[in-house]
Amino acid sequence: MPKEKFEEALNKLEKMVSKLEEGDIPLEESLKLFEEGIRLSRFCNQKLDEAEKKVEILLKGKNGILKAHPFEPSMNSSQTPLANSEEEED
Repeated sequence: MPKEKFEEALNKLEKMVSKLEEGDIPLEESLKLFEEGIRLSRFCNQKLDEAEKKVEILLKGKNGILKAHPFEPSMNSSQTPLANSEEEED
C-alpha cells in the first residue's frame, strides 16, 4: 500500500465526518466509518507530532537550547523566528 499523506488522510476524515453528521446511513456503515475515522485521526495526530518535533529541531539555537517563538502570521520574512534566532542567543 502506498504511503498515506497527511492531507489525503485529513480530507478523507473530513468527508467521513460530514457523512456521519448527515445521519442517513445504516448503523453498520456508521460504525465502519467511525473506526476508519479513528484510524485516520490517529494517523493525522502522529504526523502533526512528527512535524512539531522537526520544527523544534529547526528552532534550536547553536547551543542546542530550544527557544520558544510565538507564531505571528502577519510577520514579514525579516521578522521570522528563524531570522531572529541567532540574534537572541546567549
